[in-house]
Amino acid sequence: MQYLGQHFLKNNSAIKKIIAALDIQSGETIIEIGPGKGALTLPMAENFKFLIPNFKILAIEKDEELADALISKIRELKLENVEIIKDDALKALPEIIKNLKLTNLLRQNQESSIKSGQTYKLVGNIPYYITGKLLRIISELKNKPSVSVLMVQKEVAERICAATPKMNLLAAATQYWADPEIILHLKAKEFDPPPEVDSAVIKLATRTLATSELETKNYYKLIHIIFKQPRKTLANNLKDGLGISRAEIEKILNSLNLPLNSRPQDISIEQIIKLSQMNL
Repeated sequence: MQYLGQHFLKNNSAIKKIIAALDIQSGETIIEIGPGKGALTLPMAENFKFLIPNFKILAIEKDEELADALISKIRELKLENVEIIKDDALKALPEIIKNLKLTNLLRQNQESSIKSGQTYKLVGNIPYYITGKLLRIISELKNKPSVSVLMVQKEVAERICAATPKMNLLAAATQYWADPEIILHLKAKEFDPPPEVDSAVIKLATRTLATSELETKNYYKLIHIIFKQPRKTLANNLKDGLGISRAEIEKILNSLNLPLNSRPQDISIEQIIKLSQMNL
């Protein structure tokens, strides 16, 4: 039986590598999206319940049958550091994180060893059809996870991690707030049921942005202009999207050390950020 588009990882070595990539520390909460049958949830909880103080897992599962089965396993194993939330992660995540931040601030007043700020991480074997929406939700969070370790379609992972001369809209949108890397490749046969495509695990380390809210808004506006028509030149996309003269576009590209015939895939994240700071 397949639950809501989920494919359950059965490679124990991969499960260990995903958990290791989280590098769980004292006082952290791990938010797991789509725990399914608990392939990640249970070993995380069992391995670290005595080793890491104040460590907790919040697992968001949309499928009620899977959630109830996992709750039963948690009770059977007497794992008190796991909470299952029956909800749609895409809808519930912002509120869960908002409440988590308030809880952490209260705990900080009681325990000086817990630092303020980013005290949670995200992990999940993500149903492929929600990957783009999830990344957008994370990008809009004021209190982002310090690290996100997500299993996604291999081709999507490669697009997210792309650099010049293969820059694209998804990479530009994600790399603005995170430094991504592929840490693991997985074949379809390593899942039950096997998906039609291969998968990859990406680690997203959240960046500290030294940009204003206006610059961030300008950045996201610009990437949609830049990559609207990838086959056109960067100059033409900017001219059409910004409504400024060819001469001004040439001046801008020169300031970014980009040739006039550059394509959208040739621009870097740093160059787009510089462009967003020009208040065009």
